[in-house]
Amino acid sequence: MEVIGTNLSPMIIILVLALSFAISIIFHLLLKFLFVISKQNPNLPPGSMGLPFVGETLSFLHPHHSNSIGSFLQHHFSRYGKIFKSHLFGRPAIVSCDRELNNFVLQNDDKFFKVSYPKAMHDILGKNSLIIAAGDTHRKLRSVIVSFISGCKTRPIFLHSLHNLSVSLIDSWRSRTQVSFVKEMKMFALSLMLKEVFGIDAKESIGSKIFEEFETYMIGFVSLPLNLPGTPYFKAVKARGRLSTIVKEMMRERRKRELLGGNNNNEDFLQVLMSNNWKLSDEEIVSVALDILLGSYETTATLLGLIVYFLVHSPPKILAKLKEEHQAIRNGKGNGECLDLEDYKQMEFTYNVTYEAMRCGNVVKFLHREAITDVKFKDIVIPSGWKVHPVFSAIHLDPTLHPNPQQFNPWRWNDDKEMNKKVTPFGGGPRLCPGIELAKLEIAFFLHHFVLNYRWKTRDDECPLAYPYVKFKRDLMLEIEPLQLPK
Repeated sequence: MEVIGTNLSPMIIILVLALSFAISIIFHLLLKFLFVISKQNPNLPPGSMGLPFVGETLSFLHPHHSNSIGSFLQHHFSRYGKIFKSHLFGRPAIVSCDRELNNFVLQNDDKFFKVSYPKAMHDILGKNSLIIAAGDTHRKLRSVIVSFISGCKTRPIFLHSLHNLSVSLIDSWRSRTQVSFVKEMKMFALSLMLKEVFGIDAKESIGSKIFEEFETYMIGFVSLPLNLPGTPYFKAVKARGRLSTIVKEMMRERRKRELLGGNNNNEDFLQVLMSNNWKLSDEEIVSVALDILLGSYETTATLLGLIVYFLVHSPPKILAKLKEEHQAIRNGKGNGECLDLEDYKQMEFTYNVTYEAMRCGNVVKFLHREAITDVKFKDIVIPSGWKVHPVFSAIHLDPTLHPNPQQFNPWRWNDDKEMNKKVTPFGGGPRLCPGIELAKLEIAFFLHHFVLNYRWKTRDDECPLAYPYVKFKRDLMLEIEPLQLPK
């Protein structure tokens, strides 16, 4: 062993020196390149480009409490101001913590800016996903999803399903003292959409299979994009492929029945998509269906988790006011009568609570955009080809816009027109998230039953973390206690 070690030492030294020399040359060339860029673009904002290759990506994505902007933004904001340059996700970038620039970017999608998510996102979402689609394709797919959401809100059968599923879940907890809340909410939201989109029950074998694949899919969705066997990302790409196969098999079976003279009595959204009124390809149908499931599984469940977390960590008067609103609605209903749209319209404080949770919790921290051409904004120029990252959390927690921004205060939203100018939790402009209205409806119905039936508390170490997608350590483990016996 000693002989081998002696023989290898000079080789190791040479390799280390060669590697160090290569890195120093690359670093020197990178600095020279960035210097040239700065000379060619004197109107770039100040900032730091970080390390070679990785730039400042790891620091930018470092987990932190989602109701804070994190140490990276805090440091750069104080040193460079609200708009600064950086090197993120392998590209030179402009990071914006400025409300005016953020709104300018959102309002000029497909004009001065385009969606520009990392290639890894394309691989995991599919090229036809609404999140990454652009131009005419985006407009077509968005109109399809908007049609679905509008239809859900006006269909009594959907409202009954939402009501009954909420009651069933609430009743199933009565013998329990703990629930993994976000995990339960994911199953709740996904179950509702499985019924609406595919006409299947979550307890069926195919429903259980879809839920299992979605768990794998989402774990990889927020992991490092290492497409190597065994990694969460690799498994997620495979899970997305299997989900696509499941949907295509449903479509094949329905078309087979039609060819054999059978009658497809399905009244679900998949049948609407297959009717060809929208002139969608099979791949587009799959993407629309999976996008709807994804939005429900992740966004709705996470937002419900944030609401429940903030309610228990805020002054008791907030929960008391929420209960008062829902008790008044319940008093006006017959025993066991389902909630309807008229009840939903009365849930004004519930809206405030939901929007304040979006402001404080920041389900979506930032977006990926790219300048299509050189873009002038005030005294700065964003070069063509540079990435632009509007950071929503920085606006939502800006003390100049929101007094005591860390405080969960639903009464801020009494003047919702003014607040809507300061808060953009789900984007804006032509790419405003179409699912928010449906998410609000689902959340309001579930909260109605939850706050009137349970008291709860969280563990001391539970908190919402930005990865950058919001996640709780144990899916928000709640200790629950029923307030009353079932009627």
